[in-house]
Amino acid sequence: MYDSMSKNATEFIDDDEILSTVAYAKANKSNRELIDSLIKRASEGKGLTHREAAVLLECDLKDEEEKMFKLAKELKQKLYGNRIVIFAPLYLSNHCINGCVYCPYHSKNKTIHRKKLSQEEIVKEVVALQDMGHKRLALEAGEDPINNPIEYILESIKTIYSIKHKNGDIRRVNVNIAATTVEEYKMLKEAGIGTYILFQETYNKKSYEELHPTGPKHNYAYHTEAMDRAMEGGIDDVGIGVLFGLNMYRYDFVGLLMHAEHLEAAKGVGPHTISVPRICPADDIDPNAFSNSISDEMFEKIVAVIRIAVPYTGMIVSTRESKATRERVLELGISQVSGGSCTSVGGYSQPEAEEDNSKQFEVTDTRKLDEIVNWLLELGYIPSFCTACYREGRTGDRFMKLVKSGQIGNCCQPNALMTLKEYLEDYASEDTKKKGEILIKNEIPNIKSEKVREIATEYLKELNDGKRDFRF
Repeated sequence: MYDSMSKNATEFIDDDEILSTVAYAKANKSNRELIDSLIKRASEGKGLTHREAAVLLECDLKDEEEKMFKLAKELKQKLYGNRIVIFAPLYLSNHCINGCVYCPYHSKNKTIHRKKLSQEEIVKEVVALQDMGHKRLALEAGEDPINNPIEYILESIKTIYSIKHKNGDIRRVNVNIAATTVEEYKMLKEAGIGTYILFQETYNKKSYEELHPTGPKHNYAYHTEAMDRAMEGGIDDVGIGVLFGLNMYRYDFVGLLMHAEHLEAAKGVGPHTISVPRICPADDIDPNAFSNSISDEMFEKIVAVIRIAVPYTGMIVSTRESKATRERVLELGISQVSGGSCTSVGGYSQPEAEEDNSKQFEVTDTRKLDEIVNWLLELGYIPSFCTACYREGRTGDRFMKLVKSGQIGNCCQPNALMTLKEYLEDYASEDTKKKGEILIKNEIPNIKSEKVREIATEYLKELNDGKRDFRF
């Protein structure tokens, strides 16, 4: 029985409810009156239910689809403006005891090179990331209690935060590790993590168990209920997602929104971020072996409808996607992108030799960070390295209240401009710096509060003189 308030995974992600929702959406895919009413209500920025969103995803009326895309753009601009937050993944270890059939880290893979970074190697990697200009990292590690115990993750976080190199520092460490206990989530909270990220991969229990035949990740309920335990452990911000292509996209789309609804209902705050990765090539993994891949067109529609249905959430697209695809989905709802990414264990301080392949997946967008920043500037976006909300305690429900009220821009816009200024002064190429300075000059008048505008202008001058890390 479907119950969004339940602590039981098979009740807040109810199979019958998903199947009935998919059937309802298909039956109403051409129901213009219903679709029009949903778009009109969604324009208020209060979101839609999973069933309502499923109808929009299924809609086969081209003019209504265009209305959806237009609304997604408007909501993205209204709530997040033209800011795009930039981050990089840092893979600590690819040792893993799970048997996930879509991931090259699976325990039976004998061709991938197993690696684990020492603390000394982490220092080198972080220095290299700082020299690129990064301020925000997402830590990745396989599940292995012997090689990657929680103590190793905690020590690594401490090491990362301690590294001050020239004008560089990592100001926010997000963590993507396997589902764990409330006690260990408390440890991560105490270590000062930003967002705890865990992808469901698929919400279909039967498919999930088949895709994870061995290892602790086989336990569907334990994995699916991880966000509840994380929030019980004091972590305010959590990030969810599915790996599109593993299962029927309609099913996982509905499950994803039901998970967001559950967190909102049961915990008082929905997901801080939603990621939308698609399966791609990797060592001993062929995406063509999975029959549920989705087209670029459907991928774009999924992004747009998620933005409409869960307008408050940050949305992430990684270097799995091409430049062209990333460019298209940026305007439809994406608010965070990775840049200059390595998906090998390490690889930033020194490129990995081909025979030492430790990659989790092949990167499609291989551009350097400065190229990403330059590209965003050309498109009219503000590349942001901001971590202010996390460090000012604007997390969880406090952050969401500001987003939902439309007030987050009063902080985010000047913070984005100041972190962009830091990047321009310390790391940018001449062309990127020139474009960035023009954008900052043009954006300053758009800061609505006169007082904030005056302070931001003064801070920008001080940044020009060598001072760093101002924030609202």
